[in-house]
Amino acid sequence: MDSILQSLEGPVFSTIRPYITPYTSTLPPSIQKPLLNLLTPICYNNLIRDFDPASNPQCVQYAISKAIGLGIVTLSTIVKVPQLIKLLSSQSSKGLSFLSYLLETTAFLCTLAYNFRSGNPFSTYGEIAMIAVQNVLISTLILQYSGKGGWGAVWVAALAAAGYALFNEGIVSPDIMVYLQAATIPLGLASKVPQIIEVARQKSTGQLSAFAIFNYLFGSLARVFTTLSEVNDPLILWGFLGGAALNTVLAAQMVYYWNSGKKGGKSPNTPSKKFYAGGKSPKPKGDPKKRS
Repeated sequence: MDSILQSLEGPVFSTIRPYITPYTSTLPPSIQKPLLNLLTPICYNNLIRDFDPASNPQCVQYAISKAIGLGIVTLSTIVKVPQLIKLLSSQSSKGLSFLSYLLETTAFLCTLAYNFRSGNPFSTYGEIAMIAVQNVLISTLILQYSGKGGWGAVWVAALAAAGYALFNEGIVSPDIMVYLQAATIPLGLASKVPQIIEVARQKSTGQLSAFAIFNYLFGSLARVFTTLSEVNDPLILWGFLGGAALNTVLAAQMVYYWNSGKKGGKSPNTPSKKFYAGGKSPKPKGDPKKRS
């Protein structure tokens, strides 16, 4: 990073600096204040006001991390919408594992409470809240379409009670919260396993959304970068690393089984049948037998 920025200083940064600093140094408060809060005063002065990124590469990395984090949070608002649409249009939960969503949503709830109570920047975990809401909707639909709709209300009520306890320090102490966050690592990893097994068993991705799977993969990889840049917490980092590994497996399954079930071909062991007008097949052509 340092060498790249230094190589750009002469031909790029120093050339355009005199033209943009008159504007960046006099930004109105409505723009300046959000940027100050987002980048910190030191990085704001370095990157925006003075436009001198080569002098502080750490600020460049921090700004990239912030941009990626905000992008992930924004995209997370729709990441599972295609999955919801597929469920509602097909009214089938084939290829989807409720246990997978149960484990993942539970892990998300603990991670959300842990980050919030730790005071971590929202851009480093905000997508968890967005995806958790979508997970609740999807898991409830899975119960509905698998003939267990009555359990949906129980599921939502249990999540609400757990959320109230996790965000309340009077119920769940900070020490216990640390243990719960540590537990989300195996829990989050285990949440992927039932879905991987379900896809392998069905030999089809069924109603699984490719958009959601690949966005999960790219998002988890990006989260490794943002966690390294902004959050000095090995518990959170290892969770994202493990999630990225299993998301890679799901993405590989999505590619492998991409056309499974889409082609209406017959099994190779099934003889083909032909139908003819009148219900009779024509007599085979050939030389008539000679009469003796």
